[in-house]
Amino acid sequence: MTVHVLVGDDESLLRAAVSELVHRLVGDGDRSLMLEEFDGDEYEVRSVVDAAQTMPFLTDRRVVLARGVGRFAKDELGPLRGYLADPLPTTELVLTVSGRLVKPLSDVAAGGGAVITNTSAPSRPRDRQAWVAEQAVEAGVRLSAAAAGEVAARLGEAVGRLDGILTTLAATYGRGKVLTPAEVEPFVGEGGDVPPWDLTDAIDGGQTATALSLLGRMSGPGGRHPLQVMSILHGHFARLARLDGADAATEDQAAAVLGIKPGFPAKKALQQYRRLGGGNVQRAITLLAGADLDLRGATALEDDVVMEVLVARLSRLTR
Repeated sequence: MTVHVLVGDDESLLRAAVSELVHRLVGDGDRSLMLEEFDGDEYEVRSVVDAAQTMPFLTDRRVVLARGVGRFAKDELGPLRGYLADPLPTTELVLTVSGRLVKPLSDVAAGGGAVITNTSAPSRPRDRQAWVAEQAVEAGVRLSAAAAGEVAARLGEAVGRLDGILTTLAATYGRGKVLTPAEVEPFVGEGGDVPPWDLTDAIDGGQTATALSLLGRMSGPGGRHPLQVMSILHGHFARLARLDGADAATEDQAAAVLGIKPGFPAKKALQQYRRLGGGNVQRAITLLAGADLDLRGATALEDDVVMEVLVARLSRLTR
């Protein structure tokens, strides 16, 4: 039998994946006899391991599900490490982690041959669109490429809504029709929140209209406070400011200046710094400082106006 570790930063997607897996593992068996579940903050790793080591009764196998195992520290994972070294062949052990898979648990799971599944939606727009299309096919819905892109863009970070949207589309249009953006638009609802890098990418690319649209989604009703958005923008341009005068010529040198590992973030920061130049980076910091004072009462302008003016000015620096 297998040890499954399911990881995800969206609770609804994670729970859906766990539910599907447990349903498949139980199959036609008696769920009340086969499944033992641990949830909440009270159970210990030892209890999960004891359940996994219990022989099945009146069934050919058992399924043990433990939710939220990411909360356990390294020194608490000893019993699990011992079990994974010699798992019971009649037990399917399912472990879930909300958020990021921390290294101690990752090491234990990988060392024990566990199957690790990331249930999170992709972050890159093109990958997110492809993921939406794949989820639609599984739900019996056919989306055109443009419709999949529309759904992905409108959902933003609210990917947990996708299952309900696809269920409604399947019930409305059936399984044969290829749906267009106009046909899916009424079912998607209001645009969800967007990841911070979408906003900073639009600003870096000089895409003022796109940046303002993303700002509206981030700071709309129920969204981020303007000071939270300010923090995102300040962190982004402060990183570029650290490269000013550092004479970083390569990705590795930029990473050393920024105090991060070499890779895409360092390369991206270096490329944007070169596009802007030191003068415009300094101008961005000045704009941020002025807007911060305005948000704290230095002007009578509404907060949303202050932020819109700031984002528009920042996006024009690239041009």
